Amino acid sequence: MNDQTRTAKAAAPAETETALVFSVLKTVHQDLFQDAFASRPLPPRPEPRPGDRLHRLPAGIRRRTRWTPHALVGATAMFAFLIGLAKGMEFGSLGGAVTFATCCLAAVPIALVLLRPVGAYWISYSGVLLSLLHGQEWAMLSLLCHVVVMVLVVLRTRPRLAAEMWSVTLVSGSLLSALTPGTASSDLPQFAVASAVLLVAAGAVRAWREERRHVVASETVKEQERAQRTVLEERATIARELHDVVAHHMSVIAIQAEAAPYRVDQTPPELATSFATIRENAVAALTELRRILGVVRSSDPDPFAETDPEAPQPTLADLDTLLGSVRSTGLDAEAVVTGAVRPLPQGVELSAYRLVQEALSNVLRHSPGASARVEVAHVLGGLGLRVVNGSPDRPATPSPGAGHGVLGMRERVQVLGGEMTAGPTDDGGYEVAAFLPVHTPASESSADGGVAAEAGDGKEVAA
Repeated sequence: MNDQTRTAKAAAPAETETALVFSVLKTVHQDLFQDAFASRPLPPRPEPRPGDRLHRLPAGIRRRTRWTPHALVGATAMFAFLIGLAKGMEFGSLGGAVTFATCCLAAVPIALVLLRPVGAYWISYSGVLLSLLHGQEWAMLSLLCHVVVMVLVVLRTRPRLAAEMWSVTLVSGSLLSALTPGTASSDLPQFAVASAVLLVAAGAVRAWREERRHVVASETVKEQERAQRTVLEERATIARELHDVVAHHMSVIAIQAEAAPYRVDQTPPELATSFATIRENAVAALTELRRILGVVRSSDPDPFAETDPEAPQPTLADLDTLLGSVRSTGLDAEAVVTGAVRPLPQGVELSAYRLVQEALSNVLRHSPGASARVEVAHVLGGLGLRVVNGSPDRPATPSPGAGHGVLGMRERVQVLGGEMTAGPTDDGGYEVAAFLPVHTPASESSADGGVAAEAGDGKEVAA
């Protein structure tokens, strides 16, 4: 039993080493041999972001800059080809056709990296072997072009190909020099050191680019999640404020329905029953509204437990107080109200106040030192709002939630069926404009008349 155990333990490392060797060979086969000449064209660079320096260029030039890597690689290939022709005419050791073919084997793989990177490596590799057989004068040029090809392949694929290509090239070149005494092998040591340094640097750049791309993707996902969370939070706030608006009217209905029978002497039983039903439905609606709002505000299962503010929700009548508070922080703000001021639905009043409040908060946060102007227009069919500020006089402190206040404002406007625009102005400031539709009394009375007519028709049919 002991001998079998020792034998098994001795065989285990050998099996592990064999499995490791097979794993390495399999990886090399997948990277360098499997679909080596498959088409993998290099896509153009993405469009510059608004914050990039290239974004300031004209649109035509920006489109051309996307093909800058392709142009650089093509220029490098052409330069290597011309250098090879000059070398061929200088040495004169080869014929014209052979010189042209040798130059193509050195330069064409550089351009081919844009389409088939691994295949370009093998073509360049074959050119290196042929140059080692032709003589010392061609070996250096082919080796330099081969290093360029390997660096470009690493930048286009993955870092581990650097070690694989370097090992294959060096081992095969050493074997060729050992088996063929007439080959030019004096450049191999310099080639090994120089290519190793360049390939390590290329692998580090490729790894850094991959990490940067991963960080950008992660930041994009986080930004989307943050924006979605902002919208959900704004919806929860709107739901609570909607409760404050609707609950007031429902409470009045319930109280009036409960008190109505006591205001009439000898109330008929049918009328008392109807008032009791109205009150029960109003109380049930309030309970259901509170329950739904508790679901929306899932982070606070009982949002009304000893935390409800007693103060009423703000309206446009409180606009002067809001402007006074922002002026106390140093913001030069003014308000202009145009049109005939009329009573508005509480939901519109509240949303209009919140829009102005958020817009002024953005001015304080993103445009320090700028002046702001608030315009409120009572027009036929709705309420117009416009908050515009000038350019800041100093850089603003970066804010991680930039742009999310605009999302919340858009959410409020969409709930009311309105329209909103937001964007920079020509003088370097920012403008937020919104229109909140409001039903006119005529349309409301006609709608009420239609409902009453339908109710009357129903009574006639019942009779």
